[in-house]
Amino acid sequence: MDYLSELENRSIYIIREAYARFRNIALLWSIGKDSTSLLWLVRKAFFGKIPFPVVHIDTSFKFEEIYKFRNKYAKEWGLNLYISKNEEALKNGACPEKGKLDCCNALKTEALKQTLQIEDFKALLLAIRRDEHGIRAKERYFSPRNIDFKWNYQDQPAELWDLYKSTAGEGEHFRIHPMLHWREIDIWRYIKREKIPIVKLYLAKDGKRFRSIGCESCCGPVASNANTIDKIVKELEVSKVAERSGRAQDKEDLYTMQRLRSLGYM
Repeated sequence: MDYLSELENRSIYIIREAYARFRNIALLWSIGKDSTSLLWLVRKAFFGKIPFPVVHIDTSFKFEEIYKFRNKYAKEWGLNLYISKNEEALKNGACPEKGKLDCCNALKTEALKQTLQIEDFKALLLAIRRDEHGIRAKERYFSPRNIDFKWNYQDQPAELWDLYKSTAGEGEHFRIHPMLHWREIDIWRYIKREKIPIVKLYLAKDGKRFRSIGCESCCGPVASNANTIDKIVKELEVSKVAERSGRAQDKEDLYTMQRLRSLGYM
């Protein structure tokens, strides 16, 4: 079995294991390369159909290309799409200009809290990877969150062999991370092999491209001439630039991401 197939098989095992343990489950889809690859894996795990809702946390500040991609493929793939917005925060003027930490907390974390309270999801599938950010390297495949959504990164459950903790206390839920063991370059090689569609912002235009996408005001492009997936792979084979170097929230404070994730951020 080749390396990508090993990665794929392990992820599909975790996806199916999560569904067997938590029937009231949902997939978080940011429309980025990782979450779209996870959505692809879930479709493969269940023979072309996703048997649970797909949630998009919509801050209203995403790139226009993201919304077009979401609408096109939600319809094409027959997704049960749930669009989650913190309407009250938006009404009160929440926006990146008033502070990116507060904005992320209000429009992402709080929006997700509202969705879980309404839908009572017991587990959420997310496409985070350990190599993406230092704080994410502390994660587990089955990661509990308490009733207040907080993540105790200093007290993670042990995961030995294929034994995962899945017993939730009152008000708790689990974050399931089937792609922790993937790397950025693995994602791109898999996208190429599987012919997975991607948002075109990832491909270079006029000497720049995005390596990480989300809210338009929080993401910046990197210098690049990689306008095909093959060129992206070759670029990543030699690049020493951090994947999230264009993310504004990561530049503000060394511990910003740790603070956000401890509060329930994805």
